[in-house]
Amino acid sequence: MSIRTLELIRNRRSIRKYSRREVPRDIIARILEAARWAPSAHNAQPWRFIIVTERHLKSELARAMADEWVRDMERDGVPPGIRESLAAASVERLESAPVLIVCCITMEGMSRYPDRRRQECERIMAAQSLAAAIQNMLLSAYSEGLGACWLCAPLFCQDVVREVLGIPGDVEPQALVTMGYPAERPKPPGRKPILVYMNGWGGVFDHGFGGGSRRC
Repeated sequence: MSIRTLELIRNRRSIRKYSRREVPRDIIARILEAARWAPSAHNAQPWRFIIVTERHLKSELARAMADEWVRDMERDGVPPGIRESLAAASVERLESAPVLIVCCITMEGMSRYPDRRRQECERIMAAQSLAAAIQNMLLSAYSEGLGACWLCAPLFCQDVVREVLGIPGDVEPQALVTMGYPAERPKPPGRKPILVYMNGWGGVFDHGFGGGSRRC
């Protein structure tokens, strides 16, 4: 890996506050082109993306998702004041982002099996493929001078997201990426040592950075 690539990866941040500056459509297109070139299981490219920039639609989606979250928190016994505060912050986070990209998977092109175990493996493979595409988007956005944040909230309210955006029932919302020109520069987050084993669990991996520890 080149130093330039590693610096790009290390310097990227999850951005939650954005300026009001509009993101040009050609930049969005380049970011999605980066997603398109991600690796995927069976080369099925099982991802589908919905770009949301209209203010009223962002608000409708944000509030519908927050309402579902409030219902979940109520069932969990979260006090009303905390529920309202968390939901309001969630709505503001989505409404204030110039661009939302809803990231979905489809089983089109994936293998079909009669048993649940293997079929669930195929679904996970599709989700892993989408994750690679999202990472490409995040790095591409950063290289374009944009900030972005990967949210998994749609997993908890898939039917709500489908209803607001008219997503077919056989397409599964998995994630949401907020995007725009950053209005913050977060400090570098801490990183745990990476745990690596060599030739089986427990084998020491001599990574060359400070001796033969298996923590890199």
